[in-house]
Amino acid sequence: MTTSIFKPLECRPDNYQSWYQQGNQLRLQGHLEEALFSYEKALEYYPEDYWAWYKRGMTLEQLERYEEASDSYEKASTMNPNNYWAWYDQGCIALEELKDYPTAINCFNHALAVYPQDYWATYRKGEAFRLLGDNDNALACYTESLFIRPNDYWSLYRQGDVFASWGNLEEALSRYSQALAIKPHDYWALYRQGEILQQLNCFEEAIHHYQQVLAIEPDDEYALFHQSVCLAILGRDEAAIDNLTLLVQDYPKTYSEAINTRPEFYRVRSHPRMQKVLLSAENLDT
Repeated sequence: MTTSIFKPLECRPDNYQSWYQQGNQLRLQGHLEEALFSYEKALEYYPEDYWAWYKRGMTLEQLERYEEASDSYEKASTMNPNNYWAWYDQGCIALEELKDYPTAINCFNHALAVYPQDYWATYRKGEAFRLLGDNDNALACYTESLFIRPNDYWSLYRQGDVFASWGNLEEALSRYSQALAIKPHDYWALYRQGEILQQLNCFEEAIHHYQQVLAIEPDDEYALFHQSVCLAILGRDEAAIDNLTLLVQDYPKTYSEAINTRPEFYRVRSHPRMQKVLLSAENLDT
């Protein structure tokens, strides 16, 4: 364990630089509460200092005090509007922690005004638009981020999400395929591609993709369930029952209801093996 260097009595009470430097050392050592105290003491004597407000924001963010961190970054960006990092970090907090997507977009726009070719601000602005439901602007941001960083997995993956939301399944499938060319064993792109193939009635291919997902995450209930649907549609009832038995054992109420109501399982649910599993689940529920 690192020993704290926090010795406030050794700081001259009115010495801004002493408090600020001590805050930096404490933050790097991981003594965040003490670092925060030091930055705030520095700001008592020099409240116009951009860097102290920015470092205070970093410390508060590490302490997961996100609203206060955002306020500190905002103060820093007001004092120094041309500093990329204050805008970008404020945007990330708005996007990921506070779920304030309009503020995130505004912050990333300011960051990009300083550094127009920045991939991360461009991509994350796309994320803010997507989460707002503005898929047109989201797609534009993802496309721009691919000009900056060609063959970027996440931009391609998110483009796939946008096209899927529009019902443009072929384009979505193409984007997920491009993403998988970059990260061949990625769970999310494989799963999403399986969903698209299932919607396109390409059931054998969907089953193959769900199997790849299950090789990565063997306990993934959604991949196992959707694979069961495809198997049942193709008349591969025994394999479907094998999957559904596992699901009913782990989630008896949820998947018993699905088996009894989904039209794809009209044959499967009357099978003696499945009836036995469903009866067992019913007894557990009572």
